[in-house]
Parts: sequence; structure tokens; C-alpha cells
Amino acid sequence: MARSDPIVRQWYLLRKIESPGGATLSELINAVPSDYPRHPRTIRRDLESLELFFPIYTERINGQTRWRFADGYRNLPALSFSPSELMAMIFSRDLLKPLEGTEIQMSLEAAFNKAAAILPPEGMAHVRKMQRYFSVSLGPHKNYREHKKTIEILSRALAEKRSIQMRYYSASSDATGRREVDPYRIWYASGALYLVGYCHKRRDVRLFAVDRIKSLTITDHAWQMPLGFDLDSYVQEALVVMRGNPIEVELLFDRKTAAWAKDRLWHPSQKLKHLKDGRMQMKLRVSDTPELIGWILSFGAGVRVVDPKSLRKKIIEEAGKILDML
Repeated sequence: MARSDPIVRQWYLLRKIESPGGATLSELINAVPSDYPRHPRTIRRDLESLELFFPIYTERINGQTRWRFADGYRNLPALSFSPSELMAMIFSRDLLKPLEGTEIQMSLEAAFNKAAAILPPEGMAHVRKMQRYFSVSLGPHKNYREHKKTIEILSRALAEKRSIQMRYYSASSDATGRREVDPYRIWYASGALYLVGYCHKRRDVRLFAVDRIKSLTITDHAWQMPLGFDLDSYVQEALVVMRGNPIEVELLFDRKTAAWAKDRLWHPSQKLKHLKDGRMQMKLRVSDTPELIGWILSFGAGVRVVDPKSLRKKIIEEAGKILDML
């Protein structure tokens, strides 16, 4: 077995030591998931490492050794946030709704609750008043409450840099199969979570929807990201999430559509040119996918594909299919 990265395991230990009264060695071992290295010697080494950075000490209570934080450290004094900064933190909690039920959301929710407790009653009343005229709408998104365990295992595999084996449902083939994947990153985009990783079956870096992972286990196989591979570059040409051959696209928006389309960043590569008659030219470099076709059609008759001609043909064909179904 490759030597495991202890960071995630030590995170579990810190959470347990934060408990009132600290924790015994057996309690700390049980705090670490059973499929994770947790031999008493391993845990003691982790504790020795943590003691170099945190004020952790031991004490004997009823014949048992307990690890705990020094008095006053477990509940740190409030950070110097201004009232407006605290209210902004509390107000932004709605952005976490897609991650509801996961460890990430629960930890951040606990932090928001502490921030709310610091505010005086007048401050919370102001937050509630703000919510009546300013609110956050996430639009269509998935809920990951039932995928909490999947996200937890993926996070550990990423931290340990170990491959995973999973049963995955492919929407394109409408079939479930087994894959071995080197996980590179969990990516949130367009209301959903995706795993970016190297698929040993396809011998290429692929995107996997987290909610379509039916089961997974962490293997003993260590992996390293190839030199020169840039995760940000990998996803930048996708309009939203779908990847394909990049093409240069030129669109022409009519005056009415340009009035509201001009103020949005649809893609990092977009270049806008405002014409004298109120129309707008947009040029961008994006992947040639069904996602691109659907996005262009969402503007209705307010946009025309100038280039490439092959994309214009696809738009006409898709519009014809829609018309035939009406």
C-alpha cells in the first residue's frame, strides 16, 4: 500500500479532540472511518504531528489518558468582523443549499450559526429585513444530501492521492459499468458536482457526475497528476460542463436581445462588439457540443449564427426537430 496522506485522518482527530473533555485513544481511533489506516501507532504518530501545531495536551482522568485542547483554545474569540461582514456571511448561507447534508455544508452552517450568535438582535432583524428585498436564487440545481458518503470518500481519495473503483451510470450509453479513476478534483458547475479524473478504461481525463456514482471504494493504487496537465485549462473551453472540439463562434444579437445579453459573462473567452444600430457581435471559443446548441436556441429569434456555417446548420436542424414536435 502506498503511504497515505494523513491530512484527512488528522482532520477527523481534530474534530474529536474539539469535543468537550477531549477524547481517549480508543475514541480517537473510532472517530476515523474503518476503511482508513487507524492502528494505535498510526494515531499516536498523527497526534504527535498535531501537537507541533496545536496546543494539545494529555491528562489522566479515571485511569484513562485523554487528549484535549488547552483551555480557551477550543472556543476561539470572535474574529474582528464588522457587523456588515457578519451579516453578509449569514445572508450568503443560501448559496450552500446544493451541498445540504454533506460534511462541507454542515461545518459551514455551524460557522454561520456562530456568526449569527455574535450579532445583536437588531443585526439579525436587519438580515431578515434584507432578505425581503434581496435574495439569492440558485436556479436549477441538484441536492447532494443522499450523496454525502460519496463526497466524503472522494475527498479522502483526493487527499490520499489514491485511485477509486466505482460503478458509474453513463447517461450517454444508458448503462452502468465499472471504472477505475484517478481523482483530480471535485468541480461545482451549473448547479451540480462533477469529478474530474483520469479514466483508466478510456485512457483519458473525463468528467463524471457525482450523483451518477452508484458505489465506490478507494484502492491501494497511488497516482500522480501528469506534468503539464492544467485542470483549469481542461474545463475552460466548455460552455458549461460538456467538453468537445473547440471552435471559433461568431454570433449576432438583435437590438432587443443585446440589451440584456451584453451585461453577462457567458464564457471567459467572449469578446463583444457593440454596433451603432444597437445590435451586438459576440465572438467566443467554446466546445462544439449539444450544450452550445441548446444555449444558442435559448435566445430564440434574437440571435443569428454568423460563423461557423456547420454550427448554423446544426441550429437549423435542431430548430426543425422542435417545430416537428409541436
